[in-house]
Amino acid sequence: MREQNRTIHTLDEQRGQMVSPESTSLSNPPAKRRSFLGYLALMGPAFVVGAWQFGPGNLTTAVQAGSRFDYTLVWVIAVSTVLMIFFTDMSVRLGIATPTSLITSIKEHLGKWVGILAGFGVFGITLMFSVGNAVGSGLGLSLVFGGSPVLWTVVCTAAVAIVLAFKNVYGIVEKALLAIVVLMGIAFIASTVVAKPDWYQAMEGMVPQLPPGSEILIVALVGTNFSINAAFYTSYGIKENGRTRADYRDITLVDTIPGIVAPGIMTALVIMVAASVLGKTGAEAGTINALASVFTPLAGPVGSMLFALGLSGAAFSSMIANATAGGTMLSDALGRGAKAGSIAARIVTGLILAFGLVITLSFQSSPVGLIVIAQSLTVLIAPLLGILIVMMANKRSVMGDLRNRWWHNLFAAVGLVAIVASSFRLITTLLG
Repeated sequence: MREQNRTIHTLDEQRGQMVSPESTSLSNPPAKRRSFLGYLALMGPAFVVGAWQFGPGNLTTAVQAGSRFDYTLVWVIAVSTVLMIFFTDMSVRLGIATPTSLITSIKEHLGKWVGILAGFGVFGITLMFSVGNAVGSGLGLSLVFGGSPVLWTVVCTAAVAIVLAFKNVYGIVEKALLAIVVLMGIAFIASTVVAKPDWYQAMEGMVPQLPPGSEILIVALVGTNFSINAAFYTSYGIKENGRTRADYRDITLVDTIPGIVAPGIMTALVIMVAASVLGKTGAEAGTINALASVFTPLAGPVGSMLFALGLSGAAFSSMIANATAGGTMLSDALGRGAKAGSIAARIVTGLILAFGLVITLSFQSSPVGLIVIAQSLTVLIAPLLGILIVMMANKRSVMGDLRNRWWHNLFAAVGLVAIVASSFRLITTLLG
């Protein structure tokens, strides 16, 4: 009888080990059948990140890269996109594994002041992005409908404020941005077909090189395409949607990868179009009219309209995501709620929108230069956020079976080196 009881006890221990979180492997997640609509329902958080990432600053720096350096900086987009996928994936897993929001988890495990610093850091980044979003939205719509860019900036800011006033803020934002990303993709693919770039030279541009005078522009490209602050926010979208471990693999395939690859492809296409058109004339995109001229010589008013619509879509989508993310994460850092619909989040969101509008109204002489400088400055805060994501994603007590593997940490190390190097280069360039 004792032997039989010992055998039963051993079997119970084995069963307990089989179902413990720590022994569950990512290679064998719980099976979950989905319909086509079920897969579509998983799309969202990474596309919000992509819409935030692909704003007017991204579009402007891409046009400058193509017009000044032809196809030689395409590699920056390719590398940034791969690194962005890995950091977004880490944030997805954090959103699934942590019982609380990311900044709250950081405060619990790494110290309260660290979480507060992260929240204010993201808030600072969103302030910088709000400038480019406000400038770009007004300029884009003025090209489409005519009139003063300043007036359209006010109209766009008011429109975003109205959207953010709805009860289910995140759900509405997510659906709107999915639609806008699809429309932008169509517009930029059509523009590329019209421009007929040199695909061979574009492939050569995948080989890393540093043309003289490209340093600040590379920093700006990294800051807008390898957007750690946007990746940081992915975990909040995962929480808003209530995703679980059983969803992880499908999220990776239908949301994380396509949601990050889409803006990367669009950015590369913009570089190639600019290289094809402006590169032939030796012109640079230093003004908004020069940006519009990327398409005008090839397709006339239709081409110019495509560019203007793309710019407006990029600015408007990024304005929505940027303000929502900044408001949510600062609210979380202050302990006032980690939902986009919380009162504190709405107040901070309004402050972000107001800041972008005020700065745009105050500095109207060189809007394109303002966008590039604003996007470059975000790189200074990004190293902190990147380090925090990697530290949290490696905590066994937090992540369990979803913690980083060696290959995750390998790409994380490359990403951190890239962002720190970009920050150092930016500082030395500005001081020099």
